[in-house]
Amino acid sequence: MGLEALVARELHALGYPDARAANGLVAFGGDWSAVARANLWLRTGERVLIRVGRFAARTFDELFDQTKALPWDELLPEDALFPVDGKSHDSTLTSVPACQAVAKKAVVEALKRRYKRDVFAETGPRFRILVALDKDVATLTLDTTGIGLHKRGYRTLTAEAPLRETLAAALVSLARWSPDRVLADPLCGSGTIPIEAALIARNRAPGLSREFDSSTWPVIPATVWQEARAEAEAAIDRDVSILGISGSDRDQAALDMARYHAQRAGVASDVTFERRAVQDFASRRKYGVVVTNPPYGERLGEEAEATALYREMSAAFGRLETWSFFVLTSHPDFERHFGRVATRKRKLYNGRIRCDLYQYFGPLPAGVPGSR
Repeated sequence: MGLEALVARELHALGYPDARAANGLVAFGGDWSAVARANLWLRTGERVLIRVGRFAARTFDELFDQTKALPWDELLPEDALFPVDGKSHDSTLTSVPACQAVAKKAVVEALKRRYKRDVFAETGPRFRILVALDKDVATLTLDTTGIGLHKRGYRTLTAEAPLRETLAAALVSLARWSPDRVLADPLCGSGTIPIEAALIARNRAPGLSREFDSSTWPVIPATVWQEARAEAEAAIDRDVSILGISGSDRDQAALDMARYHAQRAGVASDVTFERRAVQDFASRRKYGVVVTNPPYGERLGEEAEATALYREMSAAFGRLETWSFFVLTSHPDFERHFGRVATRKRKLYNGRIRCDLYQYFGPLPAGVPGSR
């Protein structure tokens, strides 16, 4: 939620001009190559779904009959593993387990038409089906992604309250950062924001080091995935000049994780990490961008620590008068403790936590278009 416009912009850049943002989703059209390319390239989207059907369904009979009529037999092989998940909002059919069971039975009946058997072993590739009801309209989709797109594959160690990779990439994008400007995260934790910035700078597809459910689907020719991966490999900019990407934190264990993850992501040479408290943050560069996700102080006993941290941030950032700052937090009184009203605020979600991105725009270097 809140990133739909960014996802649409990414899809436009990939060559899908019909991509249009709606509430919580972006719809676009394409062939099988679009499935592969969207999974490989989307930095801020969570998963790529194929809409198989959409229809009114106020009774279980309507849900069953219209689900059965969809072309499941053209998509699913005989040995397909097809779990069915569901959700319901403001609809007559309120029982999600019952909707899932009805949809599952309907898909089985559709497959019987083609494969002439009553029982399916479900030992093959996974085709996760989602039946979503909203205001008595059912939408049935196939999940082509599997594990969410925020799982790039490089972050194998866990840290406290980690920021999702997709949201980290969104913060860098919203900061309108480019490799010819310095970017710093003075509360970097396990390094997700600097790493995502480096991946953007190198134009490295975020999904290049992982697999997807649909990469094993028989309905998609293997050459589609081979060509999409080859395209992504060829697009990596190994010669780009990166002025500076850095992360700092007072927690040495977190920094060790950050360095390890940067190495796994293939950007260890593009990012520097150092142990430093936020009150000591400084730079000799006149212009730069801070993108950071400080602790929210939501747990009992952490409120005072968080508000003290915001005051330390304000003192440190205040020394960098020509920098821009982008701070994501759920704390409702951040501006008061930080001591400055944001130029702009944007509502975002870190998982299920409602947050605000506080944007403080500084001047851009001379000669750079779009000076704020």
